[in-house]
Amino acid sequence: MPTFEGRFTNVSDLRIAVVVARFNDLVTSKLLSGCLDCLERHGIDTSASSKQLDIAWVPGSFELPIVAQRLASSANYQVVVTLGAVIRGDTPHFDVVVAESSKGISAVARETGIPIIFGVLTTDTMQQALERAGIKSNLGWSYALQALEMASLMTVLPPRKLS
Repeated sequence: MPTFEGRFTNVSDLRIAVVVARFNDLVTSKLLSGCLDCLERHGIDTSASSKQLDIAWVPGSFELPIVAQRLASSANYQVVVTLGAVIRGDTPHFDVVVAESSKGISAVARETGIPIIFGVLTTDTMQQALERAGIKSNLGWSYALQALEMASLMTVLPPRKLS
């Protein structure tokens, strides 16, 4: 019985795209910093002239799926990380944005066959979001680890059958 697992080594040929929502950038910029720190510590070139990493900024979490789809469909990346923060307010807007961004991001992964990491914080308060973006721990680091593992895992899985 084969066991398939991703590894965190041999990242020299890995190309990663990160899509970051500008809305709540106090939080998302911290998530991005944690993500980049993890990638760099695992051997990814995160410099401004990097050939391994591209970063795209979008207005908000609702726009993450369309840009993730464009990047994943380009065949230039083995994995795409989406980073956003949706904080509950007094209106149902939170529910709409969370539902559509999560459905859209998962649809992109299924349609393209490229792993799309869902790094969208969904919290009730700004304090909770800040805690998850660095005050207590930085989930951006975890999203980067997921990206490395999934990119590696995809290389050892059996190939997709075209129907």
